[in-house]
Amino acid sequence: MSDNTKDKKNEKRKKRRKINWSEYNESLVRRGEVMFDTDFLDNWRAELKIMNKGKEGAKYLYPNSLISLLATVHVYLLPYRQLEGFLRMMSIHIEKLQEAVPDYTTMWWRVVKVKVHLNPKTNLEKDPITIAVDSTGIKVTNRGEWIREKWNNNSNNKRRGFIKIHIAVNVRTKKVLSMEVTKEDVYDGKMLKKLVNNVVSENNDVKKVLADGAYDSKDNFSHMDKMKIEPIIRVRKNSSTKACVCIPRKMVVIEQIRDMKRWKKKHEYGMRWIAESAFSSIKRTFGEYVSSIKWNNIVNELLLKASIYNMFVDKMAA
Repeated sequence: MSDNTKDKKNEKRKKRRKINWSEYNESLVRRGEVMFDTDFLDNWRAELKIMNKGKEGAKYLYPNSLISLLATVHVYLLPYRQLEGFLRMMSIHIEKLQEAVPDYTTMWWRVVKVKVHLNPKTNLEKDPITIAVDSTGIKVTNRGEWIREKWNNNSNNKRRGFIKIHIAVNVRTKKVLSMEVTKEDVYDGKMLKKLVNNVVSENNDVKKVLADGAYDSKDNFSHMDKMKIEPIIRVRKNSSTKACVCIPRKMVVIEQIRDMKRWKKKHEYGMRWIAESAFSSIKRTFGEYVSSIKWNNIVNELLLKASIYNMFVDKMAA
């Protein structure tokens, strides 16, 4: 290896190592600001008036903006009982909360019914975007516990269940634009069309889709071709160039067989790591499990975690 080549590599390494720690630390501090949204203080009465208009039965006492704040604190930090204590201490300093602090059962009932959106205000991108698609497993902490308790079987051979989360991430902003939650036996490839359609339905102009070999199918290639989206999908190693049923896939197979390294570099296939990075951040921040039991609540909990992750990404980019 020549000295010039070594020098260039050393320069690249030095550039990668340069981190502005003061900015990084400040971005982490701003996460606390994201969690405490004071909108519920300014619009408390007006919001309740809209919520209770035409409502039958008992009226709402707490606005949705307050419940959203409690949901964020719950997912990120505190269980419901501790959350009640947190709100009691807040009520000492906030006049509107002094009248009545909701108990933890009321909080749970309202939080599980919160409709979560993946930060729709920032989902829309003006320029064409590239998305990376991937999936990961999440532990369901409660599954199988009743059986072990009932039959007094503490054997480690009892397999605990998992669920899968599938996401589509904007490789430029690193935000999660689409998420689907499924049982563990659902194949990744079946979810590609739904993830892409979700992103496109928000009026985003999707230019490319990056995905690994789990998403290699003629159906997926054909769907991307109809939507005029370039599929950057790694095909199976034993793929044949003779099959001509799906021309878009055949062209990719030919290009990868000729020179895989060149194909990866040309189409920036390595940017798939953005999706893996999003999974890593979500798991490190919120844990690798869900605490909810009912399916709808599990989905809501994971969507809420992804929406908070998006808010954190916004703050770090600001």
